[in-house]
Amino acid sequence: MLSACNLLKNNINDPKTLTSKDMRFCLNTLQHEWFRVSSQKSAVPAMVGDYIAAFEAISPDVLRHVINMADGNGNTALHYSVSHSNFEIVKLLLDADVCNVDHQNKAGYTPIMLAALAAVEAEKDMRVVEELFACGDVNAKASQAGQTALMLAVSHGRIDMVKGLLACGADVNVQDDEGSTALMCASEHGHVEIVKLLLAQPGCNGHLEDNDGSTALSIALEAGHKDIAVLLYAHVNFAKAQSPVSAVHLTFVNRLKSPRWVGPLPPGTDRRHGPY
Repeated sequence: MLSACNLLKNNINDPKTLTSKDMRFCLNTLQHEWFRVSSQKSAVPAMVGDYIAAFEAISPDVLRHVINMADGNGNTALHYSVSHSNFEIVKLLLDADVCNVDHQNKAGYTPIMLAALAAVEAEKDMRVVEELFACGDVNAKASQAGQTALMLAVSHGRIDMVKGLLACGADVNVQDDEGSTALMCASEHGHVEIVKLLLAQPGCNGHLEDNDGSTALSIALEAGHKDIAVLLYAHVNFAKAQSPVSAVHLTFVNRLKSPRWVGPLPPGTDRRHGPY
């Protein structure tokens, strides 16, 4: 391991020092050992800290290279540590100050996106998650569907993560590849408190339409979430000081009364995406 680190250091300083075969052997050795120590569910924070210190002692460039190594699925140690909720290790990686927190794996997800769905049991762990959010681009889109960390947190009802992302500047109006926003996701899945949080954000645009021409309001109505529909209607219309007795108002009231809008979609279904 130490020998491989020194070879990497020499190659970084002078790329001609190693043949391509020797370089592959060096990198494979480092990657295997680093992921063995850092990226298992059972990883020991103290051991990870020792490895980080050893890499840094050899060279800051070696530390940066090893910490940001990705496996065949494009995952780094930070991806795995977040997924395993190993927040002590996440903290160590962030404190090394060389992590590429915006690196997307082959599925298109960054560590920040994975953190939006991670299990957090202690306040100290949530502080680490918030530090991660603050270190990277919370508005980055997943390469496959264009979803953001906020959309993922909203879809899964993670109000703690929604609050953390909003505090770090998450944009409520970003649209994914289908034109959906976080507000549309919350409206579809019936997350009332999250809808309230999103609507309270300055500039939250309830008029946006997805690729099907649907708005958050029409999505809430279609899903049978009348309480959310009322909130959205008030945000979109009453905020403009429109007359409460208007064509738009009457249409909305009629929809609420219509049997078509009574009751949510069957469990396990999604308006646009099918079963979930």
